[in-house]
Amino acid sequence: MRKIIVLSMISIDGVIQAPGGPGEDTSGGFNYGGWVAPYGDEVGAKVVKEQMKPADLLLGRKTFDIFANYWPEHANAWPGINDVTKYVLSNTLKKSDWKNSVFLKGLSDIEKLKNSEGPEIKVWGSSELVHLLLKNDLVDQLWLKIYPVILGKGKKLFDDGIIPTAFTLTESTITLKGVIIANYKRAGKVQTGTIGA
Repeated sequence: MRKIIVLSMISIDGVIQAPGGPGEDTSGGFNYGGWVAPYGDEVGAKVVKEQMKPADLLLGRKTFDIFANYWPEHANAWPGINDVTKYVLSNTLKKSDWKNSVFLKGLSDIEKLKNSEGPEIKVWGSSELVHLLLKNDLVDQLWLKIYPVILGKGKKLFDDGIIPTAFTLTESTITLKGVIIANYKRAGKVQTGTIGA
């Protein structure tokens, strides 16, 4: 069975929309694209470089479009990106010129992929896909970069209907500019109790 790891750049209020640049995703009137740029530093760059080590990718169609239009020509910044398998969940897209792209039609295809043999699978961006994975208990790890900013609106990492799940912190770093980098692995069901009891 393969691990599915969700990697997200997230604001304090849970927004993950358009972290990379102003034109990345303006849907819903979102006008804060590029909100992570002011917080870049060498500590964060080192972590991102580690997270970009080759692994298969699972992407939603919108994120795939952004990646396919950028990364084939900038692969020197992400070694191996053109060689790994890019699995894309899409009802409309069936092929791409970006090599090693495989198109999935629905949840059952993702479940088959997870139950197959192979390297870990990383999910970047792809808010709707992440919601689907969380609602169907398919996320093994969350690698979050939490930025010290509140955006007020935009696509969120978590929405209603996800399965309650406990996670354990496995690694954490705070960058020089205050970004909290926290990696969590799945730890089973949510436990409850009474404080002070």
